[in-house]
Amino acid sequence: MAVKRSLSAGRMLSVFELVAQLQPIGVSALARELVADKSAVQRDIMTLADAGWIRLVPGLRGQWELTLHALSLARPPHSSHSLRHRLRPMLERLHESSGETVYLTLPYQKHFIVVDALESQHMLRVVPSIGMSVPLQGSATARAYLAFLPAAPAEALLGGPPSAAMLEDFALTRERGYAVNDGDILPGSVAIAAPVLTGPHQPVGALVLVGPHERIPPARQREIGMALREAGRGTMEAWPGEHAPRPGVLVG
Repeated sequence: MAVKRSLSAGRMLSVFELVAQLQPIGVSALARELVADKSAVQRDIMTLADAGWIRLVPGLRGQWELTLHALSLARPPHSSHSLRHRLRPMLERLHESSGETVYLTLPYQKHFIVVDALESQHMLRVVPSIGMSVPLQGSATARAYLAFLPAAPAEALLGGPPSAAMLEDFALTRERGYAVNDGDILPGSVAIAAPVLTGPHQPVGALVLVGPHERIPPARQREIGMALREAGRGTMEAWPGEHAPRPGVLVG
C-alpha cells in the first residue's frame, strides 16, 4: 500500500529552499515563485521562524533569511566524511606544491558540491566556499566525473545522450586522466579536475585546482593535471573494495 505524502510539508520544504537560494526575500515574492497561496506561504514562514530555521532580516521590513541553525546541524553522510578524511592530506600536498586553490567536489542531484577546500594565498585567486554549487554543464569537475562514469548513469545525469563534442572531450579526458576548463565559465581563470576513483569506472567526486590563467598557462597544466590524476587514483587503492560506492550512486 502506497504511503501518502504530506503536501503541506513538501511546500514548507520548498519555502525553506527558496529562502536559502533567494535571501533576503519576502512572502509575496515566495508565493509568486512557488505559484502558491500567499496565506499558506505565510503560515509556512511563521512555522519555520518559530522553529528557528529562518528570521527577519534586521533593517529590512518583511524580508527573511536563514539563521545559523541549519549550519549548526549540518553533518556530511558517513561515506562523504570518510572520503574527505582520506583526501585531505592529498589536498594539502597539492595546495603546498602548487600554491593555488584546491578543492574536493562530490555529486549531488544535478550538480556538484564543494565539500573541502584550501585557498591560495595569492592576492589574485579564486575562492570556492564550502557548500558552493558547481554546474554540471561545462565545468572541469563535470567533465572529469562524467568521462569515467558508465554510460547509463552519465545519461541519467545529463538528461539524455551526450553530444558528439562531449564524447570527444570525454575520450580525451580518459586518455590523459584529467579535464581542463580554460576560461570556458570564468574568463581568465583555469580549472583542472581529475576524478576521485574507487574503481576503474567508479568516480565518486573530483579533485579540482583553480587559478588565474597567468599562473596556470598551458605549459603548466599538464604537470598539475598529472598530479591531480595520481591523487584521485590513489583513493582507488586506499578504499576497501566492499565499501566502495556503486557506479552512479550519488554521495554527499
